[in-house]
Amino acid sequence: MQRRTFLTGLAALAATGPAAAQMKMDGMQHDMPDMGGHAGHDMGASTSATPVLPEGEALRNLTRLANESTAPGTFRAKLAAQPAVARFAEGIDTPILGYNGMSPGPLIEVNEGDSVEIEFGNNIPGEESTIHWHGMPVPADQDGNPMDAVTSGSSRTYAFDLPEGSAAPYWYHPHPHGKTAEQVYRGLAGVFLVKPKVDPIPVEYGDTVLMFTDLRLAADGTIPASTMADMMNGRVGDHVLVNGQKNPSLALKLGEKRRLRLYNATNARYLRLTFENASMVVVGTDGGLLEKPVAIDEILLAPAERAELVVTFEKPGAAILRTLDYERGWMGPGKPEDAGLALLTANVSETPADPVPPLPEKLRSIKPLGTAAVTRRFVFTEKMEMATGGMSTGSHDVDMGSGGMAMNSDQMKMEFFINGVAFDMNRVDVVSKVGDVELWEVVNQSDMDHPFHVHGTQFQVVEHERNGKAMKPAYLSWKDTVNVVQGETVRLLLRQDLPGRRMYHCHILEHEDLGMMGVLDVQA
Repeated sequence: MQRRTFLTGLAALAATGPAAAQMKMDGMQHDMPDMGGHAGHDMGASTSATPVLPEGEALRNLTRLANESTAPGTFRAKLAAQPAVARFAEGIDTPILGYNGMSPGPLIEVNEGDSVEIEFGNNIPGEESTIHWHGMPVPADQDGNPMDAVTSGSSRTYAFDLPEGSAAPYWYHPHPHGKTAEQVYRGLAGVFLVKPKVDPIPVEYGDTVLMFTDLRLAADGTIPASTMADMMNGRVGDHVLVNGQKNPSLALKLGEKRRLRLYNATNARYLRLTFENASMVVVGTDGGLLEKPVAIDEILLAPAERAELVVTFEKPGAAILRTLDYERGWMGPGKPEDAGLALLTANVSETPADPVPPLPEKLRSIKPLGTAAVTRRFVFTEKMEMATGGMSTGSHDVDMGSGGMAMNSDQMKMEFFINGVAFDMNRVDVVSKVGDVELWEVVNQSDMDHPFHVHGTQFQVVEHERNGKAMKPAYLSWKDTVNVVQGETVRLLLRQDLPGRRMYHCHILEHEDLGMMGVLDVQA
């Protein structure tokens, strides 16, 4: 295999230069006290006012959701979203939201072809919620869209069948309009793993889930509300957690191979990752396995993206999964300094691992979607206004429009748009037909990157274009989320096979809540 640098969602097309918004927003911190409020980074330093999280504890496996059914091919269970208490720092209790009282939520594991029935109870006081089965091919009325909200104190049952060929590392999270971002950063997210009937990855490699979330804690252990900077850029916590732990550890033998499933379940944090003193091979993305393994040196996971790796630990000592710098665009002060964070430490002994089978050269076949019947264009922009004189970012002039969410309403409003309009769940933005292959051109005219997600299907990215240069992806894969760099156009092919209304949106959850979302009506 040829070694290459692989950036998920960028197809190796790297972003360059600082965001224009940084220059536009310089000097505004004194005028808007809500702009800051946190350091926005996690470099291991702390103050007496900041709770200290323990590091180096053994990596915990996520708790599995028990199957209440004894019938073969059927999974039946209950999930409740509810207030709970977690202990991230010694002696400090943190109020959170959790699925079945835990965060991350319980891991759901099923097989392709299974029938799934999950009773969801919304026990969040005074708030609607849903469960969105991110990336999964489920009927529209089972997808947990914001128009199907479950009121506080009530319940509903989600039921769907998983077709053959649907094996992939999915996840689940709430999707009520206007509250998605807060419910997720307070703890509501979990892994939904659909396994194939025949898995080409040797079982000797294990199957280790690494779910990345991030956390911000006040001195008293509570999770503080978001600031204006969070609403503009997306909320970035002060601690990156793996399965709810800070920099946990793995004990491994020399030469051991591990299958790792990486989930970026943060609201807005970009994770450009490398594994020091270990070699990485990417074997899968959002929609499951690739056709063949690809050796890599680093990988970028935008919010909501997933990747499957096989990592070989070839040197004794510490092998650290560490973050690298990534310029995704930032408005205002408090820009995170994310490079150099240790997310996971593998302690590799000098004892040789037992021999294991080699990684197959062929993992599966992926059929290209082919010629599109329809071409559509989606343009990302944002608008900011201030009550005292006003200012704007992106391609918009100052506008005192009525649709925005006010943060420090006497000072500023922020809106995010697709094709010039903010989300309205009563408006259908796009009408398509079941079975039609469509070419979508996603154009980012804003001042920062946006990860683009489509409900109900997986798509194939066919081209990235930036600064007049077009690039093909390094390989064919199935995706449900793709990063669109500032100034970039991403072209993708997709086909919806199930009728009903679907969502498409930016998966920086604050941007989704502030309007960067649309409604797709798929007609039979």
